[in-house]
Amino acid sequence: MAALENRYDFVFLFDCQDGNPNGDPDADNRPRVDPQTGNGLVSDVCLKRKIRDFVFCAKSAQGSIEHGYDIFVLGGNSLEQRQKLAYDHLQDTAEWKAEKDAKKKVAQVADWMCENFFDVRTFGAVMSTKEYNCGQVRGPLQITFSRSLDKILPLEHTITRVAYTKEEKRESTTGETEIGGKFTIPYGFYVAYGYVNPFFATKTGFSLADLELTRKALANLFELDRSAARGNMTVRGLPIFKHDCKLGNAPAQSLFDSVIRGKREGVDAPRSFADYQITLPNQADLPKGITLIDGLREEIR
Repeated sequence: MAALENRYDFVFLFDCQDGNPNGDPDADNRPRVDPQTGNGLVSDVCLKRKIRDFVFCAKSAQGSIEHGYDIFVLGGNSLEQRQKLAYDHLQDTAEWKAEKDAKKKVAQVADWMCENFFDVRTFGAVMSTKEYNCGQVRGPLQITFSRSLDKILPLEHTITRVAYTKEEKRESTTGETEIGGKFTIPYGFYVAYGYVNPFFATKTGFSLADLELTRKALANLFELDRSAARGNMTVRGLPIFKHDCKLGNAPAQSLFDSVIRGKREGVDAPRSFADYQITLPNQADLPKGITLIDGLREEIR
């Protein structure tokens, strides 16, 4: 696979209408919110989970996972069990048996984890447990928390159902329904930022093909993640800034600031994407050595 020879920075724009983009388990699954400003939040972990799930589906479409694209943090599995796979594979190899230095052995299993697990070589991982120590890997691709451009309004809705949770409740009540609740926001427009470090990519083996797969996952992030609470979430923009070298040609923040986004004039309480306006910079206005890629429509080559 082609090595990564350029630095990349990107802006990830998405919205949620009448749903819950990322519930907080410490707050009865209410939508995450900055208590000081009222802006909505979506964690980086939430977005990475969806990228992992998309890649796993894309690379196991034929019934078995393609080599190099297994997922380390995978539902129904323990991390210890995943790390043990590296030791099971390497323990009978001549290189493993010949190596006496414990730190170099850990480096070997860390390399194996990067080679076999997409999310390890992409996002990195802390795998330094005692029994199956696979070390720590710093990933080349990082995503920030998402923050809504404006305040969100979390709403609690009472719902009912005709079926009871437990048999004893059915026998002890005269009511015909059971009461529950769910949380939504009427609308929120969110922005996250991403960074791709080619120097870390060299260490983990993260390739240009891996980056293109990640772009494809981001562009289709919510298409395989529909639920009653997230039925109307949409990716609205993915401008990617490609630098013509590994060190980069401009600070990431100056590139992010060139993407203008905000409410349209006269809009007080936004309730749809039509209430916002996004303006991407012209290629001619960007710093020398920067190429703008429309991540929703263009592949990274």
